[in-house]
Amino acid sequence: MESLTTPRLVLLPLGPERARRLVDGVVGPGERGADGYPDAGDRAGAERYLRVLAGSGDPAPYGAYEIQRRADGLLIGGAGFHGPPGADGRVTVGYGLVPAARGHGYATEALRALLEHARRHGAAGVAGDTDRENTGSQRVMAAAGMRPVGEDARLRYYAVTWAAAESS
Repeated sequence: MESLTTPRLVLLPLGPERARRLVDGVVGPGERGADGYPDAGDRAGAERYLRVLAGSGDPAPYGAYEIQRRADGLLIGGAGFHGPPGADGRVTVGYGLVPAARGHGYATEALRALLEHARRHGAAGVAGDTDRENTGSQRVMAAAGMRPVGEDARLRYYAVTWAAAESS
């Protein structure tokens, strides 16, 4: 799986070894993590990736990534797909940043890269969700082009579907 590059970020693909290190809370040799990286969300994402590998094999090109800031090389969070597309052709996405990296547009930039990657690789759309109280994450998904599609007592759901947009 290839790295994804944006103007300010590089999304580094997880492989089994990198994911196992994250689960253990360790960054790779020669790499530097921002204060608090990896956090519980990063470890949970790496665990999910390893479960997908064990259950259905390599999900490439719909894998998981570490987010590295290009300016200083610091690892500041993670982003990626929860696995390959479902029967409807859509993938689910997640992302998270260490607190010091929030509020600078990095999550939106990373999410836009993931959306473009999914579209380029044939996904019909992308879904995501966030806690109802997490207005920052809701702004990220909206800024990246995802739209609210529902909510329940705990979560708000967002999605973008290209097949519908292209046929209208």
